[in-house]
Amino acid sequence: MRLGINSPVVTAVPGVHSPWERAAGIEELGAVAETADRLGFDHLTCSEHVAVPVDIAGQRGGTYWDPLSVFGYLAARTDRIRFATQVLVLGYHHPLEIAKRYGTLDRVCGGRVVLGLGVGSLEEEFQLLGAAFEGRGAIADDALAALRASLSRREPAYHGEHFDYEGLVVEPHAVQDRVPLWIGGRTPRSLRRAVAYGDGWVPFGLPLERLGEMVGAASLPDGFEVVLSAGRPLDPSGDPDGASEALRKVSAAGATLVSASLTAGSASHYAEQLEALAAIAGLTAGAEARV
Repeated sequence: MRLGINSPVVTAVPGVHSPWERAAGIEELGAVAETADRLGFDHLTCSEHVAVPVDIAGQRGGTYWDPLSVFGYLAARTDRIRFATQVLVLGYHHPLEIAKRYGTLDRVCGGRVVLGLGVGSLEEEFQLLGAAFEGRGAIADDALAALRASLSRREPAYHGEHFDYEGLVVEPHAVQDRVPLWIGGRTPRSLRRAVAYGDGWVPFGLPLERLGEMVGAASLPDGFEVVLSAGRPLDPSGDPDGASEALRKVSAAGATLVSASLTAGSASHYAEQLEALAAIAGLTAGAEARV
């Protein structure tokens, strides 16, 4: 099992983010990224929302930094850690738009992009962007197939129900031969979609017992990633036993890769928490955690 972190600062979900993050900026996030990179963490995350209605922001939060801008900056401050969109909403983009923008990022960062992708559920945002909300699942499936056919190719071609193109040049494009696609969701259908089109599944909002049942019942291909959250923010310095137990439980549920959130009082404290978590997990650069 490998460890990544749910990036601080870039989102402000009520009940999850710490007060210090409200005043923090890109320099603090860059320092956190450098520490995580040095310690051998697998990835950093960044979510996507364009505009969240005020009444919904009370539950979901209203702060969502743009992942392309964030990762472009962090690429210059790190060497090894991967950058995972968690998630881009497929219905908001044409597949070639994703292939071009994140393919360029993949070249900039030397092949460290992971595309976390989802169907989306915020109808108001779909309407704002002029995207189809009804039938979005079928559109997402076609977009995933188009992405798989187009990423890492200078002259992509795809002929599907919703997307149809050929005779085009997309340059630059991704340098990875196969950009990892992690599919978000919480339903059996999302897991089937991940197996059919992706390289991993990033579920949310499900108890570990249910996750374990779903993963155990699925026929997963070799190398398929099950990317699970460690749950509530961990305090590896103040409660190392609790952090260790949280990692053990999520590993037992079938995680091959864990994204952790950490409690902290400042950016420097966050870096200390990363050090403590790495020590608990026996993490070293290039090695999997031992939990």
